Amino acid sequence: MDTTILAPAAVLVAWSLVMLGWLAIARFGTLAKLGSKEPPAPGLRGQDIDPMLGTAAWKSHNYTHLMEQPTIFYAVVFILHISQAATPLMVKFAWAYVALRIIHSVYQAVVNKVMVRFSIFSLSTVCLVVLAVNALMATL
Repeated sequence: MDTTILAPAAVLVAWSLVMLGWLAIARFGTLAKLGSKEPPAPGLRGQDIDPMLGTAAWKSHNYTHLMEQPTIFYAVVFILHISQAATPLMVKFAWAYVALRIIHSVYQAVVNKVMVRFSIFSLSTVCLVVLAVNALMATL
């Protein structure tokens, strides 16, 4: 069995944890700077404090995005691996998906121009569609 298709998934998992750390540092750093000016009420969730965070909230938004569409990616990768349909071309599409998601993360966390971010997201989605179609064909 070809296990190289699993490597991009593992890298995306690791990247998601990097984003989690980045969001924690940004969120807590911003809250510390606010000090006693605007302390968040007890029990508030992350999205409730977003208005206080400014651009630090962008990291949190991206982490949420990494918990959404990439779940489909993980399923597709496992289907391709288990069905032994992970061709070298599919591995390239998997790596392209991961690279684009990392670029998307950094862009959203730092610049966050929606149309550029949407373009990066769209390219990654094309990669995911190709992977998903191949996974479907492998299981029929």
